[in-house]
Amino acid sequence: MSACDPGGLNSATVAFTTDQTVTAELERQKADVQWLNCTGSYDGDGDGKSGGATASANTVVKVDCEGETSDGKDIVVTGRITRAVSGSCVRGDLVAKIGGKEWFHVNGLGDCDATPSPVNPSGGGQQPGPTVTVTVTKTVYCKQHPNCWPEGK
Repeated sequence: MSACDPGGLNSATVAFTTDQTVTAELERQKADVQWLNCTGSYDGDGDGKSGGATASANTVVKVDCEGETSDGKDIVVTGRITRAVSGSCVRGDLVAKIGGKEWFHVNGLGDCDATPSPVNPSGGGQQPGPTVTVTVTKTVYCKQHPNCWPEGK
């Protein structure tokens, strides 16, 4: 039984977790991260399939991150992730560059023994169940300009 993402390797979860763990590692190494944005997409798993809802041993999520340090240097992170715990760890192959110079090249970041986020506040020593990540979007309209109201719904 694996502690990493029991429901399968999800590209959005991998992108979010890579963003979190890479930012933490760069900050730990004294790189002042202004912003970082990561995207994830399924990489071919060797047999022509694109990876389904359940991760197999060959499922890979390709991550690409772009960002900037507070002094204006470009941050570029690329990698192929094979395991993840939401918000806590990624495993695979990650390379981070700042200003074109390799900053680190690792096989993973974070703690894969950690409880996936969101953390179960009740504790109780029980193994965590599957978690659900919810994204809430709030749209704000400008009332003073009637042309900016959305069409449709």
